[in-house]
Amino acid sequence: MATCRSAPTQTLLPIHFYSSISHQTCNYQCIINHNFCRNYCPPWGRASLQYYMKRGSNRLPVLRRQSERRYSVNRVRAAGDSDEVMKPPFNVLITGSSKGIGYALAKEFLSAGDNVIICSRSDDLVQAAIENLRGEFGDQRVWGTTCDVRDGENVRALVDFAKNTIQYVDIWINNAGSNAYSYKPLVETGDEALMEVVTTNTLGTMICCREAIMMMMSQPRGGHIFNIDGAGADGSPTPRFAAYGATKRSLVHLTKSLQAELRMQGIKKVAVHNLSPGMVTTDLLMSGSNTKQAKFFINVLAEPADTVAKFLVPRVRAVSGKESFKPTYIRFLNGFKAYSQIFVVSVFLIGCKCMFNRLLPNCNVFQTLANVW
Repeated sequence: MATCRSAPTQTLLPIHFYSSISHQTCNYQCIINHNFCRNYCPPWGRASLQYYMKRGSNRLPVLRRQSERRYSVNRVRAAGDSDEVMKPPFNVLITGSSKGIGYALAKEFLSAGDNVIICSRSDDLVQAAIENLRGEFGDQRVWGTTCDVRDGENVRALVDFAKNTIQYVDIWINNAGSNAYSYKPLVETGDEALMEVVTTNTLGTMICCREAIMMMMSQPRGGHIFNIDGAGADGSPTPRFAAYGATKRSLVHLTKSLQAELRMQGIKKVAVHNLSPGMVTTDLLMSGSNTKQAKFFINVLAEPADTVAKFLVPRVRAVSGKESFKPTYIRFLNGFKAYSQIFVVSVFLIGCKCMFNRLLPNCNVFQTLANVW
């Protein structure tokens, strides 16, 4: 692309194409100042300029006016892109938030002063969670409803509920997920369990993303969508819960595809992000802690939901409070942190074993510790 190498004091306007020639000319200011063009433009830029100069000076003002008009239109459009800046307190909607990490996130957002909508498939769990949260944060900042994310009508009803209660949603977190509380090889997994995992984790997130994007496109301040990943999202194998890992891997691809679609459509006020909580000590995780290997990794890497939420929520709020809608990937547990923790614990256990073997050769304390871990 032909460009002008302008001096620091020279203000240039956008490059334009002129249909009457095959060359791409440099900036129209070069037409006004031929010496500037001769000094700074590449040869093909000078050739195009000379073509116009030979045709007479009557065309030069026309070209200048066209450039100025195009520049002015672009400036007006850019100024109109930002209607309303998103500022706290935020309105937050979290799916699958009646317990576990979703509930912890809701509690942390409320602690930060935001308004929160929680939802779940179980009405009893939603009502219990609402009662607990309202007892701590009051009645006017938290609401709840039932929603099965696998059903489009349910999700559209959730959007209507949000509009009727808090008018708009700044942050939509897709947390609803399932592994059917089943940890077994794929060949031993029934059809019902597979459908539960795939429809909840993949189809449910797709439906929620679609409805959330449509809702946020109509909001002057736009909005941010966060898809929560899980084991397998980085492409690592997930034996005994292969279907779960496959669905979480697909969410990374889904998020990237949605980001590309938003760019393609020129939608600048809606962003889709990934959110990675790592290993959280929830009922979902603990249901698979029936092997020595699983117990070891849970004890080494897993963190309580409240601890994870305290890390994630400030970062989600910081991203949402920026004027930029650039996609992000927020991780609580990255590879370096995980390997470091495994290394430290392994060295500690090896040291304990050596010490006990030397001091108390017949003692089974280390074996007891190993069984616990």
